[in-house]
Amino acid sequence: MIIWAYAFFLTAGGAYNFKGCSPDIPNSNILIDACQKHADTMRHCRTDVSNAMRTAAWVRIPYPLQWGIPTFRLRTSIIMVIVSLVASIDSIGSYHSAAIRINLKPPSPGIVSRGIGLEGFCSVLAGLWGTGTGATTLTENVHTINATKVANRRAVQLGAALLILFSFVGKIGAILASIPQALAAAVLCFTWALIVALGLSTLQYTQNASSRNIIIVGVSLFFGLSVPAYFQQYAPETGLILPGYLIPYAAASNGPVHTGNSQFNFAMNALLSLNMVVTLLVAFVLDNTVPGSRQERGVYVWSKAEDIMTDPSSLLDYSLPSTVARCFHWAKCVGT
Repeated sequence: MIIWAYAFFLTAGGAYNFKGCSPDIPNSNILIDACQKHADTMRHCRTDVSNAMRTAAWVRIPYPLQWGIPTFRLRTSIIMVIVSLVASIDSIGSYHSAAIRINLKPPSPGIVSRGIGLEGFCSVLAGLWGTGTGATTLTENVHTINATKVANRRAVQLGAALLILFSFVGKIGAILASIPQALAAAVLCFTWALIVALGLSTLQYTQNASSRNIIIVGVSLFFGLSVPAYFQQYAPETGLILPGYLIPYAAASNGPVHTGNSQFNFAMNALLSLNMVVTLLVAFVLDNTVPGSRQERGVYVWSKAEDIMTDPSSLLDYSLPSTVARCFHWAKCVGT
């Protein structure tokens, strides 16, 4: 907060104003040569880059299909299907880690399926409202549980209600958009470090000293970093300032994969430019092809539906709210 406020005062005081250079970056995007050396400073340090405070409405009611009828293309559909699978696997790990931290039995396959299904349903709603992103489990919240020692459903429901309420106030989003990119990057460095630590901590349920597991983790991380870096270098050189999450799609049109199908080329170049996708594919193939016992792979710690049913207290912890349960009592996929 202190650094954020300091950046605001520097911006208001003109510390990041340069003669002949527009501060509307990335709105203007195209930069003249004289402003190239100041581009990073203006783009990363100013709090008014988005112009959101001046343009955002105080109250705005979002509604379904507000951006028009969705369009579907094969190449982007393939990308989103694969990315959704990656997000689902990440969610499964988050379910397990959260259960361990609040002293619950690990969720059974039925409970995991219910969670993934609800995430998919929320992603459909997100698509109808045109948010641009789907719904998935936020892994950082596992660390929030660990830090605050709060894992009560009421707290989550209250937080969700506040977020829905804030979504109607455009100025709140504008305030968040004023966070300088340099500050956001610093926060993400800490956040992503926690996510990596959480992911590696799940290896404690495997045999850490096993050379099989060490090789799989090492090879997966190596290919997950090197292969996307190779594909991303095919991104076309342009004067446009692209956010990091758009780089894989910029490389997709000029990537090294060339077949007779342009749709397939785009999808493969984009997928192989995504670190999480490559890491998952390599880890999945190696974990399911390299011989190893259940203890070595760590799959023995998962609960079975029969174990949950014989323990009423565990079933209560994983049960749906009574109103929701009555609406979905016919669906087996929301059971245990």
